[in-house]
Amino acid sequence: MSTATPGSERQAQRDKQIQQAEEILATVPQEQGVAKGLFWGDFVADWIFPYPQIPAAQQPEVDAAVAEVTRFCEDELDPVRIDREATIPPEVIARLRDLGVLGMTAPKENGGRGFSQMGYGRVLEVLGGHCSSTSLFVNAHHSIGMRALILFGTEEQQRRWLPGLVGGETLAAFALTEPEAGSDAANVQTTAVPSDDGTHFILNGEKRYITNGSIADVLTVMARTPVPGTDKTAITAFFVTPDMPGFEVTEAKMEKLGVRGSTTSRLAFHEMKVPRENILGPQGQGLKVALTVLNFGRTTFGAVCTGTAKTCLRLATEYAKQRTQFDRTLAEFELVQQKLARMAAWTYAMDAMTTVTAGLIDRGLEDYMLETAMLKVYSTERLWTIVNDAFQIFGGAAYFTDLPLERMLRDNRINQIGEGANDVLISFTALTGIRGPALRLKDVSDAVQKPWSGLGTIGKFAADRASARLGTPHVPVRSAHLEPHARRLGKLIRRFGNAVQKTLITHREEIIERQLVQERITWAAMELFATACVLSRWDHEGGGADNHVAALFVTESLADAERWLDALGSNNDQTLLAAAQAVIG
Repeated sequence: MSTATPGSERQAQRDKQIQQAEEILATVPQEQGVAKGLFWGDFVADWIFPYPQIPAAQQPEVDAAVAEVTRFCEDELDPVRIDREATIPPEVIARLRDLGVLGMTAPKENGGRGFSQMGYGRVLEVLGGHCSSTSLFVNAHHSIGMRALILFGTEEQQRRWLPGLVGGETLAAFALTEPEAGSDAANVQTTAVPSDDGTHFILNGEKRYITNGSIADVLTVMARTPVPGTDKTAITAFFVTPDMPGFEVTEAKMEKLGVRGSTTSRLAFHEMKVPRENILGPQGQGLKVALTVLNFGRTTFGAVCTGTAKTCLRLATEYAKQRTQFDRTLAEFELVQQKLARMAAWTYAMDAMTTVTAGLIDRGLEDYMLETAMLKVYSTERLWTIVNDAFQIFGGAAYFTDLPLERMLRDNRINQIGEGANDVLISFTALTGIRGPALRLKDVSDAVQKPWSGLGTIGKFAADRASARLGTPHVPVRSAHLEPHARRLGKLIRRFGNAVQKTLITHREEIIERQLVQERITWAAMELFATACVLSRWDHEGGGADNHVAALFVTESLADAERWLDALGSNNDQTLLAAAQAVIG
């Protein structure tokens, strides 16, 4: 019989969570970029201003690619058929290959088109606005499946696999998710044990929900390998191919609510021998591989969501202007106008956030993990409301299959779950963002115990806190019209940094359990990040008073940030949790 107490079990769970978090955070450099800066009450302006642009030399090629893909979507891509038949026809895949979409960001020397992340995002935005199944297929192949090879593959691995993947003759998949591991990426249970002679690894385990899983020719598989000289294990990435003995497709095409055209599979590995040369990246660094490619996937996720949002806005606006009720068009009613205005404002912001985040990748920065997480959560949450509002404007007509909105409703619900469930990413963003300030407070606490040797630490902390309370971060807009908005944003960033410090002092190590607090911190941070991106875009476009869509977004987003911060001190958490316990029993 176990003698563990509930308290000791909870502490063990907390220690495991901290260990997993540190394992994840150790995979990337801990730079203070724009997102992490917010948690200190700082604004790292040069990560957002000036508004990023596609390189002038590449712009004509990107414009041509966007035009080609738009014509393909309008003339050849049939999302109704893809949804009805639950498959992407071979001729569609062939056309995507001919258009260069399947290898768009791969280097030209490897047969790709060498597009920047921003340029590629513009193409994915078009696909996302037409067919979610097709954009998901492309994203799984290119943004997470092939991307790992481009970033971490050896010259020999790239020479062997990249030409076929870039040209689309072979397809890629990324196999991370398991029954016990999904958003909890560090909990992978699939194992890979080295052979006695060290020439290969024996892979055992199973994967599920793998996009392109049963049609891929090359799969990046995450598995646990022993850490030499210890009793620990670490995640390693492997290249596997379906022709390896022991590879099994246990369910080739799982039936789904939406994105029915994409292939989602269950896989299993039984004593499968994987050559040592198929390790992708350093042994034991698979988590870094996984999180890096997911950052790319989340950025293109933002582009796809932006494309879908633009389609919803266009459909809803056109319908509201021609549909008559009570002798007036729907567009004349204020509640409809409210929906259209907010749809437009959120779409504008999603576009700006995607552009800024892609720009961080294109600049060669390394630590943009929080920015991609915030982009993913913000864009998918806002898109779900946009789809729902478009549905509401269409009324009963949207419920029938002769219009695309019922399909779009089904297709886009997965967005809040895939590539990291939003609830998990909300906690991840808060806990990762507060890590720096928390370590600083710990240093100060330790210094207090050693007053003589710790005077420098205590003094610097006091000076920094005084500066944070009195100084306001500068948001460098050029337009005089935007200066009041920029000043308000700066003041809220300062308030946010102070709120983070106060929250850490109040909750200390218990903050890891306080998910309602984490939610408020993350949403406040996301609104500040979104506002900064919109101000940068608005400023780039001239910063004029006639941009009512941008003005609406900035005004409402900053008000939302204030509400989230207010709720840190005034909320009904205890009543809510008591009610939850009454339900749970």
